[in-house]
Amino acid sequence: MLEAHIRRAKNSLLIRNAGWLFAGQGLSFVVQAASFIILARLLQSTEYGILAGAVALVTIVSQFGAMGAGQLYMRYVSADRAMSHRYWGNALLSVLTIGGALVALLWLVGPWLIRRDSLYVLILLALSECVFVQVTVSASMVFQTFEKMRVSATLTLLTSVLRFIFALAMLVLFRRAHAWQWALASLIISMLVAAFAVWAVTQEYGLPSFSPRLLFRRMGEGFVFAISGSTTSVYNDLDKVILSHYGMLVANGIYSMAYRIINIGTMPIMSLVGAAFPRFFQAGVDGADAVLPMARTLLKRILVPGVIAVAGMFLFAPILPRLVGNSYHDAVSALRWLCLIPIFRCFSLSAGDALSGAGDQKFRLICQATAAIGNGLLNLYLIPRYSWHGAAWASLLTDGGLGVMNWAALLYLARPSRSAARAKTLRAQGEIKMPLTENQSVGNS
Repeated sequence: MLEAHIRRAKNSLLIRNAGWLFAGQGLSFVVQAASFIILARLLQSTEYGILAGAVALVTIVSQFGAMGAGQLYMRYVSADRAMSHRYWGNALLSVLTIGGALVALLWLVGPWLIRRDSLYVLILLALSECVFVQVTVSASMVFQTFEKMRVSATLTLLTSVLRFIFALAMLVLFRRAHAWQWALASLIISMLVAAFAVWAVTQEYGLPSFSPRLLFRRMGEGFVFAISGSTTSVYNDLDKVILSHYGMLVANGIYSMAYRIINIGTMPIMSLVGAAFPRFFQAGVDGADAVLPMARTLLKRILVPGVIAVAGMFLFAPILPRLVGNSYHDAVSALRWLCLIPIFRCFSLSAGDALSGAGDQKFRLICQATAAIGNGLLNLYLIPRYSWHGAAWASLLTDGGLGVMNWAALLYLARPSRSAARAKTLRAQGEIKMPLTENQSVGNS
């Protein structure tokens, strides 16, 4: 019986793809964690503070650098692979124009938002994250669309690995560095990886072509994808900002450490979800009722690692202080409070990706925006009164509530009459055709 399950898992494309994504994400997380430690020693507190302030500001706007170009590629090329060249070209066009405009905007407003001596650091980081990193992310999603997760995971990991190597070399050679020096190094690395990513896509799928009319036509939908990612950042990280705002630095350290373990525990779930994501777009041309069975199947698959993660984190939480130090003793309690979050994410991600695949991203955005606003209000009320306990309660309510809202929206949209009308509208938009067979692929024409 067990051998049959193992054999089935080895032959499953979804499991193999999830394995590559999990390996890439896991290694990337480890490398980034090591890089943060090295950077803290390399830059020291003042320079690190300058870098952190600039990174925070760039992170807020970088979500809009590609304007959802990768998701648009996945959505429309999954349904019609002949459109690959145009959507890849438009992804590059979008990053260069919109990402470049964001850099110019930060150049203008930066002096009013951060210290003037941080402006050059801000611009170097903006060029890196809003332009070149977005090119790499878009290229990664091209390979993800065709379920070539090994290449996608490699591109995702490459930037982190090179930054780690460069930071380690700077620490060994110079011992100390300024924030602008690291920002410049980061920009050079991002440029190199972006150039490699463009070359890899061109070698595999041919040269890009550009269609400004199509770009403007899809810009509204791309904006929805971009702002959707932004709202996710809000309800995942706002609690840590508020804890710091109220000066609860020890509580923030305890809570952030526990939350990092939660993110590690969620990695297998995220890998399975990422591997299944392109299939939602392939089936989504027939409306929400076509993706509903897929969402149910995915939910059943990811609940297994979700339950294992919850049990593992609850049982082995006491080991945490031995790994990170006794000052994080209270993180044991925080981790046990938060350990249900992977289960809640199983529900929110399975239904949320189904909504995106069916072309109903705006409903997913409404759910996420509601979750973000609710999380903000809960944190503003609970954190001043209950410290990190309040943040934990707000996170549990937010993630649980988002799962309920996403599934309620999916079940509503999957009603036969509603779904048939939606599918007809999607086909009438102009370029959506039925998916090609699995053996058909884009050539180098």
